[in-house]
Amino acid sequence: MDYRPTIALTMGDPAGIGPEVIVKALADPVLRHKARYIIYGMNELLAYAADLAEFDVFWWRAQYNGRLRSYPHDVVVVDYDQYSMLGSAIKAPSKMGGEASMRFCLDAIEAAQKKLVDAVVTAPIAKESWKLAGFGYPGPTELFAQLTGSRLYAMMFTGGPLKFVMETVHIPLLSVRDK
Repeated sequence: MDYRPTIALTMGDPAGIGPEVIVKALADPVLRHKARYIIYGMNELLAYAADLAEFDVFWWRAQYNGRLRSYPHDVVVVDYDQYSMLGSAIKAPSKMGGEASMRFCLDAIEAAQKKLVDAVVTAPIAKESWKLAGFGYPGPTELFAQLTGSRLYAMMFTGGPLKFVMETVHIPLLSVRDK
């Protein structure tokens, strides 16, 4: 049997680049064949990003209903349409954007803890949106660490042959030179 891992993707802040990044990455059929993907996000924004990039929709939509589960499709968007963001709110950080991106993260983490997914990848969040929504985390890395009880943790980036972990997080680049 051809085992492929199931990867949860959180869409990130609705006002950010997450929908575009996810759509453009998963538009590659070779990448789509390597795993199964569950996108925790908003179908309307992903469809808009696909339209702008001139891609056909290649995913199946499942309405978010508060219960996490597995899906028989290769790419599924768990659609949180209660956070509709089309219009002016989509252009800037907002309380609703913070609430939405936090919900995406919380549900993806829970899916991993329930072994419904094998890994979680997050698209960028807007720290300002999380602040507006009342969340005190500087980013998703710290949220993941707290919810999983991890004492040792790091943010990791991969791209092509490069794989790296950040030495510092949430510090302006010019401040790093003084450390």
